[in-house]
Amino acid sequence: MSGVGEAVPGPASAGRLFAAVDIGASSGRVIVGSAGHGAAQLHVVHRFPNGVIESHGSLHWDFAGLFAEVLTGLAAAAEFAAAAGGVIESIGIDTWAVDYGLLDAEGKLLSQPFSYRDGRGAAQVAGVHERIATERLYATTGLQHLPFNTLYQLAAEPDLAGKQALLIPDLLAYMLTGARRTESTNASTTGLFDAVAGEWATEFLTALGLPTELFPPLIEPGETIGTLLSEVSERTGLAAATKVVAVGSHDTASAVAAVPATSPNFAYISSGTWSLVGVELHHPVLSEASRLANFTNERGVDGTIRYLRNVGGLWLLSESMRSWQQEAYDAGNPASSASSATPSLPELLDLPEFLAAAAAEPVGGPRIDVDSADFIAPGNMPERIRAAVNATGGTLGARPAAVVRCILDSLAAAYATTVAQAQELSGQQLDVIHIVGGGSQNRLLCQLTADATGLPVVAGPVEATALGNVLIQARAAGAAPSSLTELRTIVAASHPGIQYLPQH
Repeated sequence: MSGVGEAVPGPASAGRLFAAVDIGASSGRVIVGSAGHGAAQLHVVHRFPNGVIESHGSLHWDFAGLFAEVLTGLAAAAEFAAAAGGVIESIGIDTWAVDYGLLDAEGKLLSQPFSYRDGRGAAQVAGVHERIATERLYATTGLQHLPFNTLYQLAAEPDLAGKQALLIPDLLAYMLTGARRTESTNASTTGLFDAVAGEWATEFLTALGLPTELFPPLIEPGETIGTLLSEVSERTGLAAATKVVAVGSHDTASAVAAVPATSPNFAYISSGTWSLVGVELHHPVLSEASRLANFTNERGVDGTIRYLRNVGGLWLLSESMRSWQQEAYDAGNPASSASSATPSLPELLDLPEFLAAAAAEPVGGPRIDVDSADFIAPGNMPERIRAAVNATGGTLGARPAAVVRCILDSLAAAYATTVAQAQELSGQQLDVIHIVGGGSQNRLLCQLTADATGLPVVAGPVEATALGNVLIQARAAGAAPSSLTELRTIVAASHPGIQYLPQH
């Protein structure tokens, strides 16, 4: 583990400073990145939890809480920069994809944004496909079918007249600056974006009866969204002239920009709550074979194509750990109830011990389909995993080690299948796999992936998303080189990864 993304005591000693707001589905952080002298370093100044909340039977994000945490983090960034004798030159924001908030005609957020884990989008799939054939959707957008894609969620809205939709990172940027834009890498995940033209597919908006001006104009990574509102400046201590710069606002776009590849023949796995598995291309693959394989063509930094599949991720492990943690908590607190589970439960379990026990499990154990819709919602994950194994005629004991090994074996197998398909469908030759994000710290998962794919795996950096975010800002400010290849050279030099070679 390289230490990337860990809090660093004391101020940065060199380099120009940029703030990265990086929010995932389970946690967020504000990070000060220093760039210069051919290196990039990260300094975490604020961490905070994130998660879905239930309201009136639906799953939402606590956006007001998220924005308050962002402001707290930016204030910490201002203090860090002052201690370093510098200033925060700009702010970049990245989050997960597809979800959005709705503004009324006065620019007021109407309600807490829905979470993609809510089932309302899935209920609209058949109706959307009655209006737009799946083949036509793919031929234009190149987007992997997922039942929570933005267009399905929008089809569930009762009335969009006079309203505007802002994807989550764009909504945060609007709250900071008052400017409304839609960053292109995230726009490409909506199902309403033309993969070839790089513009909104307005004919789909019309076909679904959605306003053609539903989303604000597009903006590219590296362009300035705006500067801070006076009240934000006062709240954070940052100068009002501080820019908010578009980065790869879909967190995977920022993560792929920071893959420390030294060869163009690489596959990547951005491993976190979800696993984004694919290759980087310069043109989309819109073939029928690609559609049937459910690959997506999402936009990357500098107009690249992130040709990938969204594969199940470490959500299965984290949700299993949460269930076991609740059970342990309840066992020590008989008056508690399973319904009281919250992210604030005390840390009772040690993940490294669980992984060590899983590594000792025999090879060839049961596997599950990590992409199954049965695993999307929160709840008792170990029970659902055992039920899935039983449904295929297998058996899986209640021991946590066996469940963890089943999860990791299943993820590695899914990675291997997806990497092989990506290579075949795109024609891209591969000689290495880069795992970035939280999963790069999971040594067992990295080794199992090398074994399953037969390719060497390079793990790290953990905070690739934040590094990509900072480096795109630094490039826009003239503090970093212009090409992705050169940016990746900086990452490789600053944050060398750990190599895993196939053993079987």
